[in-house]
Amino acid sequence: MAIVGLTEVLLLASEGEPPGLLPARQQMAVSLGWHIVLASFGVAFPAMIFVVHRRGIVRNDDVALGLARRWAKVSAVLFAIGAVSGTVLSFEMGLLWPGLMGRFGDVLGLPFAFEGLSFFVEAIFLGIYLYGWDRMPPRRHLMTLIPMALAGIVGTFCVVSVNAWMNHPAGFVIRDGEVTDVNPWRAMFNEAALLQFLHMWVAAFLAVGLVVSGVYAFGMLRGRVDAHHRLGFTVPFVFASVAAIVQPLIGHVLGMKIHDEQPAKLAAFELAQTTEGPAPLRLGGVLIDGEVRWALTIPRLGSIIARNSWDAPVPGLDDVPRSQWPPVNLTHLAFQSMVGIGTLLAAVTVVYWLARWRGHDLLMNRWFLRVSVVTGPLAVLAIESGWVATEVGRQPWTVWQVLTTADAASRSSGLWWSYIAVLIIYLGMTVGAVVVLRSMARRWRAGEEDLPSPYGPPQAEPVP
Repeated sequence: MAIVGLTEVLLLASEGEPPGLLPARQQMAVSLGWHIVLASFGVAFPAMIFVVHRRGIVRNDDVALGLARRWAKVSAVLFAIGAVSGTVLSFEMGLLWPGLMGRFGDVLGLPFAFEGLSFFVEAIFLGIYLYGWDRMPPRRHLMTLIPMALAGIVGTFCVVSVNAWMNHPAGFVIRDGEVTDVNPWRAMFNEAALLQFLHMWVAAFLAVGLVVSGVYAFGMLRGRVDAHHRLGFTVPFVFASVAAIVQPLIGHVLGMKIHDEQPAKLAAFELAQTTEGPAPLRLGGVLIDGEVRWALTIPRLGSIIARNSWDAPVPGLDDVPRSQWPPVNLTHLAFQSMVGIGTLLAAVTVVYWLARWRGHDLLMNRWFLRVSVVTGPLAVLAIESGWVATEVGRQPWTVWQVLTTADAASRSSGLWWSYIAVLIIYLGMTVGAVVVLRSMARRWRAGEEDLPSPYGPPQAEPVP
C-alpha cells in the first residue's frame, strides 16, 4: 500500500503528463547513470592494460605483467556486470520510450546494431586475452587487446551518436507527420556526434585513470609503497593527466556549438535570464521567483567561455518561450559541478607533474595520496553531472525541436514496478561487484595469483 500511495503522489505531481513519464525518466536516469561507469572502464581500461603488458614484455618486468593479469581479471568482472546493465538498457529503450523508438526506430537502428556487434567483439577478444596467458606467443597475446579496445571505442561512439542525434537530429524528413527519406548513416554521423564522442571518450580515461590510481594511492596510505603500487598508480594517472588537460578544450568547443544549436540549454548553463553582451560568468546561484540569488558574478568571463569572445552576447531565457525552458537550476548546478570538478582535477594533475619535474616525490606525501583517493569518485561525479546537464538541459525535448519527452514516453503507470525491479537488480549488482572485487584484492594481497574470472579459462586441476 505504501508503494501504491507513493506512486499516486508522484503521478499527481506530474498532472497533465503521461503517467509513464516520471517513472520512465527515473528508471532511465538510474540505468544510464549506473551503466556509464562500467562503459567508461570498457573504453579506457584495455589501453591501460596494453601499456603495462607491453612494458612487461619489452622490459621483462614481472611487476608490469602481474598488473596486466590482475587488471584483466578486474576488467572481466566489470564487463560481465556491464553486460547485464547493458541488456537492461536495450529493453528499456522500447519499454520506456515507445514514442521515440516506434517513430524513429529506422533512423536509430544502425548505431544500435553496430553497438551490439562491438559488444560481442569485445567479449570475444576479452576471452581470448584471458585464455591466452602462457598459451600464446607474448606479442601475439598482447595484440589481442587492440581489437578489444577498438570495439569499446566503436560501441561508445555508436551510443553517443544516438544521443548526439537527439541534440542535432538529421537523416530523415517528416512529411504529413510520417518519418520518411531515412538516411541512417547521416543520422549516425550527425554534426554533433564527433565532439560529443570525444568529450565522453576523454572523460572515460579521466575517470578510470583516477579511480584506478586512487586504489593504489589508498594502498600506499596503508603502507604498501612498493614497485607494484607505484606502477599501478603511475600508468593510469598518466592517462588521466592527459585527459584532464585536453578535456576543457573539447568542452569549450562543444559549448560554442551549443550556443548555435540549443540556446535554451546554454542560457540555463549560464543562469542567464536576459541576453547579455558582454556576459558575466555566474558561479553557483539559483533562480528563485525570477531572481538569481547567491551567485558570484565575474564580468565578461561568460562571453569568453561560451562565445570565445571578449564581448559577444550570450542568449538569455527571455528569448525562449516559458514552456520550453529546461529545469534551469538543476541544469545550471549540474553543469557547474562538472566544470568545477574538472578544473580541480586538472589542477591536481598539474601539481603532481610540476612537483615531479622539480624532483619531489608526491607519492611519499600522505596529503597528496589522500587527495588522489578522492579524485576517483569526483571524476565519476563529473561524468554523472555532465550527463545530467546535457540531458536535463535539452528538456522538454527528447529529439530537439522534433519530439517532446512527453510524447516519447510510455503511457503505462505500471512502469513504477519495473523501476523498482531495476533498483533491486542494480543494488544487487553493486553489492556483488564490491564483494567480488574486495575478495579478489584480499586474495592477491595474500599471495594468490591464479584467480578465476568471467570469460577466462577454467583453473587447471592440481597434479596429485
